[in-house]
Amino acid sequence: MTHTDGTISITVNGEHRRVAAGLTLAALASELGLAPEKVAVERNLVVVPRSTLAEVRIEDGDELEIVHFVGGGDHDDTWTVAGRTFRSRLIVGTGKYKDFAQNAAALEASGAEIVTVAVRRVNVSDPNAPMLTDFIDPKKITYLPNTAGCFTAEEAIRTLRLAREAGGWDLVKLEVLGEARTLYPDMVETLRATEVLAREGFLPMVYCVDDPIAAKRLEDAGAVAIMPLGAPIGSGLGIQNEVTIRLIVEGAGVPVLVDAGVGQASDAARAMELGCDGVLMNTAIAEAKDPLVMAAAMKAAVEAGRLSYRAGRMGKRRYADPSSPLAGLI
Repeated sequence: MTHTDGTISITVNGEHRRVAAGLTLAALASELGLAPEKVAVERNLVVVPRSTLAEVRIEDGDELEIVHFVGGGDHDDTWTVAGRTFRSRLIVGTGKYKDFAQNAAALEASGAEIVTVAVRRVNVSDPNAPMLTDFIDPKKITYLPNTAGCFTAEEAIRTLRLAREAGGWDLVKLEVLGEARTLYPDMVETLRATEVLAREGFLPMVYCVDDPIAAKRLEDAGAVAIMPLGAPIGSGLGIQNEVTIRLIVEGAGVPVLVDAGVGQASDAARAMELGCDGVLMNTAIAEAKDPLVMAAAMKAAVEAGRLSYRAGRMGKRRYADPSSPLAGLI
């Protein structure tokens, strides 16, 4: 029956609705925000061929089931940086691998959607030498140019200006090192570079010391993500100061990712349990005895740590607390 307002009554996935008379199944899918070519429709217990969705018109009293395929797990748990959304919370580097092929295979095993890339001079003596872009497609994977090896704000700014000219990148990773032995960040130079880059329209994700005050100043200067070190770059020592990492997370209004120091899967899981939005690593995977297996381990660790954080751990107690009641024992 068509109502006086020109609508009919139907049921969609158990929910009663009124829709315009004469509406096709494809048009209904579009009204619901669904792509007709990506759904399957059952009408009154009969599956409607997808090729006919644009032809079949809905009738009053129809009962419809509309389904689509989703991957396993919770894919709503995404994270966003500078307006760009990602599913994987693992970022991996592109250095120290034996070749680009191994790098690409490890990236695939890790499930990462972002890779950091160093900006280096073109090999003019052999312009036909293999390039990273031949193995990792920048159209499919987000390249994050970084300023590895820069020791002054000027060097870092110059490097990223060239990177933007070369690839159009504005989302970048900034690191300004203090000296070569520890590779600790020089926070005075880092803050200065952050201010300049932000004014020029860059979106800097910034490597920094594990200091909540410094982290807040970087955020105020225009950093779109804070990336405190867990331990010195390439050390594999794991997170050395969980207290300050947690304080940075609690005080930040932008994503926080542990950057540097991860050595094994448990380090990555711990970073996520502290509430970090993600983890960045390179050496832990590239220098593992089996980089592909380690990449898969890191993927699982980041996912497990995130689930653990979201679940909310039990409270710590000084004494035992039995899982089974003691009353009624024989």
